[in-house]
Amino acid sequence: MDILKIATQWAEAEVFSSRFFILFGIMFVLATVGFWQLGKTETAKAYIVPTLVAGALLLAVGIGIFFTNKSRVTSFATAYNSNPTEFVKSEITRTEKSMGEYRTIVFKVIPFIIVVAALLIVFIDKPLWRAICITTIAMMVVILLVDSNANSRIEAYHKQLELVDK
Repeated sequence: MDILKIATQWAEAEVFSSRFFILFGIMFVLATVGFWQLGKTETAKAYIVPTLVAGALLLAVGIGIFFTNKSRVTSFATAYNSNPTEFVKSEITRTEKSMGEYRTIVFKVIPFIIVVAALLIVFIDKPLWRAICITTIAMMVVILLVDSNANSRIEAYHKQLELVDK
């Protein structure tokens, strides 16, 4: 099993995955433009700022993940060639930390935020607050979908690292 090839494939899959954050970020920004240009009602106008903020956040996350993992693709070869055993151990440590973060943030915090936002929609009657809550739910669903896929990939990668480490 060529762990360098597996590590590189994982990082390239993360680069590909980051493009979805960027794509959804662009879609939120385009929705902002649509609400700004075509929105005639108070409710439609209330979506301008929330969708712009959500789009900017998704773009920032996507671009950050893209560049982090793009540089990781090239640094994997250097790290592996200098000390293969240390590379595997450091990757195991990093993947364990990432999986723990996914368990906490993606599978506990994000669903909690979705529930709170959904409850706020029911209890608050102001268009701006409803727009914020609905946009938050939409953004959290995007993050949940993309990151649940990323979690599956990192778990598979972690299992392969552990096989090599034995």
